Amino acid sequence: MAELLTDAEVAEALTGLPQWRRDGAAIVRTVELPTFPAAITLVDRVAEIAESGNHHPDIDIRWRTLTFRCSTHFKGGITDLDVTLARAIDRLAAG
Repeated sequence: MAELLTDAEVAEALTGLPQWRRDGAAIVRTVELPTFPAAITLVDRVAEIAESGNHHPDIDIRWRTLTFRCSTHFKGGITDLDVTLARAIDRLAAG
């Protein structure tokens, strides 16, 4: 079962996720893609990983700019599930 990370643990995790920031009970990253279809392709790829891990980010789509928000809602904050998903999003965004 996922446990909430302490503030210190979140800060430590974010040192390895330089494009992410904490926003209250979530970690957030914005990605800008070259085109709208490229943005939707990334959303589709993130959706596949999220579904397979049964942990889903909130995704805001604004033309070719995506904002990913990871929070473990049933825990009310940030857990290792969010850090793992953020790392996966980084890998996909870099690819």
